[in-house]
Amino acid sequence: MATKLTQTAIPYLFMRGGTSRGPYFKRSDLPEDRETLAKVLIAATGSGHSINIDGIGGGNAVTTKVAMLSVSDDEWADIDYFFAQVSVEEQLVDFKPTCGNMLSAVGPAAIEMGLVEAVEPITEIKIRAVNTGARVKARVRTADGAVVYCGDTAIDGVPGTAAPIELTFLDVAGGATGAFLPTGNTRDLIDGVEVTCMDVAMPCAIARAEDLGITGYETVEELDKNTEFFARFEAIRIKAGELMGLGDVRESVVPKFAVLAPANRGGTIATRYFMPWKTHPTMAVTGGQCIAACVLTPGSVADGMLTRPSESPSNVTLEHPSGSMDVLVEFNTNGGFEFEAAGLVRTARKLADGNIFVPAAIWEP
Repeated sequence: MATKLTQTAIPYLFMRGGTSRGPYFKRSDLPEDRETLAKVLIAATGSGHSINIDGIGGGNAVTTKVAMLSVSDDEWADIDYFFAQVSVEEQLVDFKPTCGNMLSAVGPAAIEMGLVEAVEPITEIKIRAVNTGARVKARVRTADGAVVYCGDTAIDGVPGTAAPIELTFLDVAGGATGAFLPTGNTRDLIDGVEVTCMDVAMPCAIARAEDLGITGYETVEELDKNTEFFARFEAIRIKAGELMGLGDVRESVVPKFAVLAPANRGGTIATRYFMPWKTHPTMAVTGGQCIAACVLTPGSVADGMLTRPSESPSNVTLEHPSGSMDVLVEFNTNGGFEFEAAGLVRTARKLADGNIFVPAAIWEP
């Protein structure tokens, strides 16, 4: 008599994408319905515990992210990228946002999974971000039919160097809310604080650091200890979510929150980005695009903090806790600021592969 299996094995890749990491799955290897899918991802990452002791999460919001890939049925795209943000300490999964750092490894993962054939010396992969509808072109170094991971490109927040992955983001303005400025204003007054509510790659509520009683140059540790600051901006974020048409966002990571301060390390502007219940250790690729768009938009909360570039494309260097990130923005100013595309360089690395196990009581296909 066969022994009944008590766990379900699911094939996966474990990869670092930019300054995030997590499991990458074929969408077809996971349950179709969202409720069961959420339970599987919670079990896989160990969500619901501060160090994710019963899963492969790393006790931080940048290490409890999940990417799910499939061959796209879209005429333009090669690969559909479906993202999930799994909470660290609460057993919650948010399918609303996307993640640009995890997207950095979508191209390599698609090749590793056999979903895309490698073409030397660079494989260009067209990716559709299912959560937001954004289109992204990824250029991945390849040789002998495989991904090249070693190289000389360094990104702040990741030790060492690796092969560059060039990303070009298209159709990211208004992807989640339908509008570049979802409230119709470049600034809204929320709880006495001026906020720019913007939807570029990731809906964000952006304020000046000094208006919230901080400098904007604090370390991650200093900010995470500042419970009064977190409580104040969370109240603003929740109200901003309503104004942006996102509904009740108390249990959603969207919109994200960010603060700005004048640059102090030679960049364009200093910024701190929140996930939103912890400070991001570096800078999100999607959030970085939204902040860069805010910086370039006349009338936003960035006014007076910089000499605003007027020629397109313009490079916006965002100073973050671990260094800086460059965002190359293409835009036009005919009749007002209009975001067109953004380019970034990231790196990725395959860390492990095999099967991840979840209790069969949760899901047994």
